[in-house]
Amino acid sequence: MKKSEPNQIAELDIELTEAACERIRSVLKVEDKQALRISLKEAGCSGLEYVLDYADLPAEGDMVAEHDGFQLFVDSDAYQKALIGLKIDFQQDVLSAAFVFHNPNQQGECGCGSSFSV
Repeated sequence: MKKSEPNQIAELDIELTEAACERIRSVLKVEDKQALRISLKEAGCSGLEYVLDYADLPAEGDMVAEHDGFQLFVDSDAYQKALIGLKIDFQQDVLSAAFVFHNPNQQGECGCGSSFSV
């Protein structure tokens, strides 16, 4: 990611559960990064997939929010297209651990759950 012009601190309508925050802080510490970056890519059966990256600097045009000990960078185009109102949780059981996305904009989802449509 290239360094961008200073990004403004944004009020984002994205909720992170405490479990998600704990996991993000843990991974950021291991990866020695300052922020979680959320974006979308066109992929899968239904059209869109979430992309989570660990970063130190926002990409050009990212929205930046301070969040409970770390920064959240959000691709502004993705936010306007499909991320407003997103809730991110982290769930773990004996066999798996994953971030879980609850998106009020979602209109459909592929059978395996890896992609969605708005």
